[in-house]
Amino acid sequence: MVHFVGAGPGAPDLMTVRGKKLLEQADVIIYAGSLVNPALLEDRKEGCQVYNSAMMTLEQVIDVMKQAEEQEKDVVRLHTGDPSLYGAIREQMDALDELGIAYDDCPGVSSFSGAAAALNMEYTLPDVSQSVIITRMAGRTPVPERESIASFAAHQATMVVFLSTGFLEELSRELIAGGYTEDTPAAIVYKASWPEEKTFRCTVGTLAQTAKENGITKTALMIIGNVVTQGNYRRSDLYHPAFSTEYRKAET
Repeated sequence: MVHFVGAGPGAPDLMTVRGKKLLEQADVIIYAGSLVNPALLEDRKEGCQVYNSAMMTLEQVIDVMKQAEEQEKDVVRLHTGDPSLYGAIREQMDALDELGIAYDDCPGVSSFSGAAAALNMEYTLPDVSQSVIITRMAGRTPVPERESIASFAAHQATMVVFLSTGFLEELSRELIAGGYTEDTPAAIVYKASWPEEKTFRCTVGTLAQTAKENGITKTALMIIGNVVTQGNYRRSDLYHPAFSTEYRKAET
């Protein structure tokens, strides 16, 4: 059996209970070494085989899984954050389907949630933003033209940009071309929930400058939108005394 497991944003205690249990029981662990906090591996059982997929191809990863299946061993494929976001899990699952190897998927806490926690912020503030767009800049991995940063920026929703720390000047240009102003609030969160976590509030126009001044070159994500400043929002109707719900009547 192969278990795809979300490692969470980095802190070992932000891994799900289910994921931690699977990790502790695994005979083989294949982890994304360039992104997953190695501290998560400290509670593996004695004799567990560990592979760093940062140095492996898809074919090599599948070959390890196949050998483990033949030896009736349980495998944990440990991905950073939540496997469903930029985890490249579909291609692995398709290969396992072809081989007739069973698998399941254990979700994790995404770094976009960890980043919000690091900033003590809420993504969905009434009258500010009720939508979150998760995306990335085009790099060695292309992005469909219909999903350009500029086209998403036109919505003026909150944006969380992954895997783009090396393209911040271009990111700013695309955001401004799409409708954001240079002084739109932004933030850079480096290694959310790790011991070395860093947060920087800035603006769309100063993203690249802020990263350069603080030596941030990778393992960070960017948050764009007025929610970063948490100002000028309307209080929630749900908890307003004049608002009726299924569980309580409005106060007169």
